[in-house]
Amino acid sequence: MSAAALLPATLPARLGARVLDVIVVVGINLALGQAIGFGFDWLVLGAALILGYFVAGDTLFGATFGKRALGLRVITAEGERPSAAQALRRELFVVVGAVPFVGPILALGIWVWMFVAIRSSPLAQGPHDTFAGGTRVVRG
Repeated sequence: MSAAALLPATLPARLGARVLDVIVVVGINLALGQAIGFGFDWLVLGAALILGYFVAGDTLFGATFGKRALGLRVITAEGERPSAAQALRRELFVVVGAVPFVGPILALGIWVWMFVAIRSSPLAQGPHDTFAGGTRVVRG
């Protein structure tokens, strides 16, 4: 099946997948904090681990745990799994929330921007997909 023929994932499915992934990364991050303490080192290392989780999932499997659980996957414009560089660009926004004080507010603004963009895009692509060279989240 060509990449053009694949159906875009619905926004509720994408949100559900992200919720599942957040559960996983919060567990990882809390375990890390318990092990090393909840200081600046935890903040930096935790953000790197969270980013690594999303990049590795997209690159190695074409999907994170949450996406796989809901039958979704990330593809490039050519229908392949994203490269590490594409996945990094696509998921880079996840570290914004780790910026002390303003990070959560900025992250919320980014989420709203992405939500609006995905809803208005015929291929359900957000700015992070465009930044990554045209990646898409599709069903199957």
